[in-house]
Amino acid sequence: MKINGNGNRGNWGSRMGFILAASGSAIGLGNVWKFPYITGQNGGGAFVLVYLVCAIIIGLPIMLAEFTIGRNTFRNPVGAINSLRPNSPWVVVGFMGVLAGFLILSFYGVVGGWTIAYIVKSLGSNIAHFETPEKAGEFFGTFISNSSEIVVYHLAFMAICIGIVIRGIDKGIEKACNILMPALLVMLVLLMIRSLTLPGAFEGVKFYLAPDFSKITPEVVLIALGQAFFSLSLGMGCMITYGSYLSPKEDLATSALFVVIFDTMIALLVGMVIFPAVFAMGLEPAEGPSLVFSVLPAVFTQIPMGGFVAILFFILLTIAAITSGISLLEVVVAYFVDEKGWSRKKAVLFSSSIIFAFGVPSGLSFGSMSDVTWFGMTFFENVDNIASNYLLPIGGMLTAIFIGWVWSPLEAKKEIERHGGTFRFAGAWEFLIRYVSPIAVAIVFLAKIF
Repeated sequence: MKINGNGNRGNWGSRMGFILAASGSAIGLGNVWKFPYITGQNGGGAFVLVYLVCAIIIGLPIMLAEFTIGRNTFRNPVGAINSLRPNSPWVVVGFMGVLAGFLILSFYGVVGGWTIAYIVKSLGSNIAHFETPEKAGEFFGTFISNSSEIVVYHLAFMAICIGIVIRGIDKGIEKACNILMPALLVMLVLLMIRSLTLPGAFEGVKFYLAPDFSKITPEVVLIALGQAFFSLSLGMGCMITYGSYLSPKEDLATSALFVVIFDTMIALLVGMVIFPAVFAMGLEPAEGPSLVFSVLPAVFTQIPMGGFVAILFFILLTIAAITSGISLLEVVVAYFVDEKGWSRKKAVLFSSSIIFAFGVPSGLSFGSMSDVTWFGMTFFENVDNIASNYLLPIGGMLTAIFIGWVWSPLEAKKEIERHGGTFRFAGAWEFLIRYVSPIAVAIVFLAKIF
């Protein structure tokens, strides 16, 4: 099916392919790397409970809104907003989505390169001999300060994303996610079984799943809301872009629900891999961002078959990074294909080259450019701060306002029901998208700023 006049666009070959690809976009390093450490820092089970509530009442409505805008217009974020409100200031929201995708991938590709490097180092047994997390941390610090090595792995990660995206939607992104997402799930289950069979693992399960309601504070709620929002790839144009390749026959509401469920399930499974192992080894669950690269290698050293487990885990981490990376690249590519009429090959090669080049200073921020700072932050930290703390929440909030107050929920409802079914929760969704979602995201944004 040719969706619009530009034959370079393409479309999803199946509903399941779309759900796996959209889930892959949402399931990234935020689930496998960030979710465990912020759960450990914020009370374990109490944080998980608040996170689940936020994912349903905030994340799901905005995800459905983004799918609806994309499918209604069959355009990238810029073209989609401009199609619904031509020549209006609202097109800035679309540009924010494309810019966010560009900036995030520039430093995300660096971290993705780290995951590839750790697969290589696991195969060489370089990270299977750490006696303590401190020694694993020293190894990690030495690695990320090696500027030339970091750039090489950054290039390797971008090359994988280019190879997938350049093949198009059904033959590239969909086919890759049809393989990568089931592989990710299988590896997670295997790792979870291994983790749960360790002596003392049950203490980690209790910490993770038994909520201590005294741990729920306003700050925990804000952190959970922010994590739910960002882990679902909202506000960065990915879901609008992926939605634009959907057939009118597909049920948008059900698809959005499946993506949120799958994304949340993966995050929960990751916790069931990490916390039982951490507690079994008597380590600290609130270690912070270094949990994956510093604490876990020390865990792998101490458990039977630790070398094999380490290889599996970092392959898992790389898959999560790739499925998100290709969605971020597709946002930028779709802009050039739709708005400039470029061929997919030209759009992919041009945009990925610029993104890679812009990401190099982020890769050097831990080595040769570690002393170069603005506003007290390295280049990597500045780009992350601009994208994650400004563009994403503002973009998500304005998207909710746009669909709730400008385009109108009635028009959105017509699009949601275009497949011939009835959107039974239209009233609840309208209330959430008009009032709850934008206000909640605004609170998170202001809390982070001030």
